[in-house]
Formats: sequence, C-alpha cells, structure tokens
Amino acid sequence: MSKKLVVIGGGAAGFFCAVNAARIHPQLQVTILEKTDKLLSKVKVSGGGRCNTTHDCMEVPELIKKYPRGNHFLKKTFYQFAVTQTVEWFKERGVSLHKEADGRMFPTTNSSQTIINCLLKEADKYGVAIRTKVEAKSIEKKDQQFVISTTKGETYVADFICIATGGYPKEYMFDWIKAIGHTIMPPVPSLFTFNIPHHAITKLMGVSVPHAMIKITGSKLKEEGPVLITHWGLSGPAILKLSAWGARELADKQYQFAIIINWLGHITEQELREQWNDYRMSYASQKIHGKNPFELPNRLWEYFLAMAGIDEATKWAELKSAQQQRLIQLLVAHPFDIKGKTTFKEEFVTCGGISLQEIDPQTMMSKKMNNLFFAGEVTDVDGVTGGFNFQHAWTSGWIAARAIAGIS
Repeated sequence: MSKKLVVIGGGAAGFFCAVNAARIHPQLQVTILEKTDKLLSKVKVSGGGRCNTTHDCMEVPELIKKYPRGNHFLKKTFYQFAVTQTVEWFKERGVSLHKEADGRMFPTTNSSQTIINCLLKEADKYGVAIRTKVEAKSIEKKDQQFVISTTKGETYVADFICIATGGYPKEYMFDWIKAIGHTIMPPVPSLFTFNIPHHAITKLMGVSVPHAMIKITGSKLKEEGPVLITHWGLSGPAILKLSAWGARELADKQYQFAIIINWLGHITEQELREQWNDYRMSYASQKIHGKNPFELPNRLWEYFLAMAGIDEATKWAELKSAQQQRLIQLLVAHPFDIKGKTTFKEEFVTCGGISLQEIDPQTMMSKKMNNLFFAGEVTDVDGVTGGFNFQHAWTSGWIAARAIAGIS
C-alpha cells in the first residue's frame, strides 16, 4: 500500500511541498486541497503580475535579517535550502530568473504565469492530484493515519499532512489547528502603507523619493529607502519595511502614530545648515523655485517651498531666516500623523501564526504530532517586501517534502 500525503493549501508553499515530495518519492500519493477555485493566487499577483520569486541575497546571515520574525528558526532552514537552491531549482525546469537593481528576482519572461505553469507542469508530471473548492475543517489522528474532514462533509485519509494555508487574518480561523494542540501567535497585518487622510502632500500622488529616512516617534523603529506618495498617504519599500518590523507595535497603537521623514536620507539638520550658506552663495541670483540642489522631484520641491511660504520670485540670496528655518525642517524632519493603514496591493501578509517553538526547523514537522508538517506563512514567519516571503515558502515547502519523502 502506497502512503498518502495531503497538502492543505494550493499556494506557493503547498505546491512546492507537493511536487517535491512526489518527485523524490514516486510511490507517494500526493493530493493538494485548495479551498478556493484559484491555485497559486499570490504568485499570480506578486510583483505586479511578474512574480517577485526571490531576492538576490545569497548569504544566509544577510538573508535572515530580512525577516522581522523567525530569525533563529530561519537560520536553520536556510542552510538547507535558500536563494541559490531556489534559482537552481527553477533553472533546472527551464525557468531562468533575473535580478533587478534593487535585488528583486523575477522570471526573465517577467510573467508570474511562467512560475505558475512550471509548478502545474511538475504537479502533472509527478501525478499530484489537485482538488479545488475543498476547505479543511478538522484533522483527527486515528491510529497511524489522519482523517481530514471538509466543510462539504467529505473526508480524506492521509499518512502525512502538510498545512500550507497561508496567513489567516483572524485568530479564530486557526481554531481547527489549535484543536490539534498547536499554539497560535495572534495574527496582525504586516506589509501595509500609511494613511494620512486629507493631507496636502497626497495631491502629489505618484511622486517618489529614492532615499528617505523614516522614524516612528516615541519608538526605536526607523527605516530608510524609497518612499512613494499615494492618494491616501505614504508607501514604497521604506514604509513597507517599517510596517513589517513594527507590525505588532503599530497594531497595539491601533495604527494611530506619528512619523518624521528626512527626505534627504542621511543628511542631518546640522550638516544641512552648514551646507546652506554654500547654496545661498552659489545660487544667489537664481530663483529658488528653479534651482533645487537636492535632486528632489520638482513637484515635491515646490510643495516644500509653498509650505515654507516662499514666493516663486524669491531668489536664494533673498531667502528670509524664518523661511530658511521652515524649509530645512521640512526637508530633514517633516512630521506626519498617521491615521490608519491600507493593505499593500493584493499581497496580504500577516505577522503571527503557528508558534515556531512547536515546529522542528530541520524537517518542518510538528513537535506535537508526528507526520504533521507546516510550510509557508501559516507559521509565525514573515519577511519584508522584495521576494522574501516567497523564499520562505520555497524553503519550508522543500524541507517538508524531503522529510516526508524520507520517512515514507
């Protein structure tokens, strides 16, 4: 009698577990249960439909720094399978990845469908059965096997289960996993943008600054990188990273907090004051509106000048002391009151999930129940934006697959 593996969840982690387990152990009967009618839905929308598959971060010590939660756990998983192995795995199946200037890696076709087709082809090649619109409701251990009950009253019997459902936004959604003895770290959103309703700067939507520094006041949280102004507030990699690192703290504040932005990055107020006289002398006869020495987008520069009360006709040499002071403050210490958040596109990511203390990082098997495995975001691991959440999905799915195939 061949053994049966049921993977609950038809996303990146679930598929990677299923196809690798079926490949390594051809006698294993592998079935994927997906509660929706869509397979690999996050893969589809990631990176604007291009699929940010992983990140060009080959060294494990650097890679684990990109995960606000799960650092110690990931150190053990990434030494088994990380970015190099991911790139090689897809390459062996005819999918080459290319990296962009910021380190993000995409299929060279720049289409998420390439990744989807690759995984579906592997599933077909190794006889993985796929059942959509099947939602697991409960798991029961009977003798040495599992019985999975679904919301439609069906049952599936398995020798091995891998739970790869992705992150749940509400804690009650984990109840069926709690029922088999696992502890859940309460889920809160990660990777979200900051809302500043009715603020004048939102009229500049679409304007971005390549290197700004953002600090949350009254907190140790700060980040640097690109910032994008949107019609509802602030986004871009620096904001998203800040939201990931501050996921729990910002949830506790109910997303009502203050930030300070230094639009010039590392230039301090003191350094800017020291440079200012040089600007006044160098551009003395030029109009401030026409001469922006900081390489900021023109629309943003004009916004700062308007906020500082500087007329369009004002020349650098004519700048009044109070205006100068106001402009410097806006450039290096611009305060905003954040009131709420917005999910980043369709790429919903949660902080929280199954406690890592209850999972063996060498196998992804539950420490509470033999032959029960976990993969992907259902665990209490989440990364910053840039392909890191997919990398955890590939890694955890592969480790679970190898362990299951080895046991069976």
